[in-house]
Amino acid sequence: MQGDTIAFGPGKASLLQAIDRTGSISAAAREMQMSYRRAWLLVEEMNRCFNQPLVATATGGAKGGGASITPMAREVLSCYQHMQKKADSAIQKDMQHLLSLIVEKN
Repeated sequence: MQGDTIAFGPGKASLLQAIDRTGSISAAAREMQMSYRRAWLLVEEMNRCFNQPLVATATGGAKGGGASITPMAREVLSCYQHMQKKADSAIQKDMQHLLSLIVEKN
């Protein structure tokens, strides 16, 4: 969190991964079924919240525009994924118990 802004979470992680795959904010937004405006606002939030930008953009022109994730974004993603694995491991037994309490529908 940075004030009222959530600096990073699962949606922003997915957006960074989509930008990395597609090389474009608009293509990433389409892949995620999200408006370009929403994706752009999320990118701006991330770039504001961290001490270095997570997404670098290039404006269109003869060579076209595009976007790429920065080394800082790769570090943030790596740390986030590591935290997710630790959290999943920590709740595994509780999740199995909870799932055992759910009625299966035929």
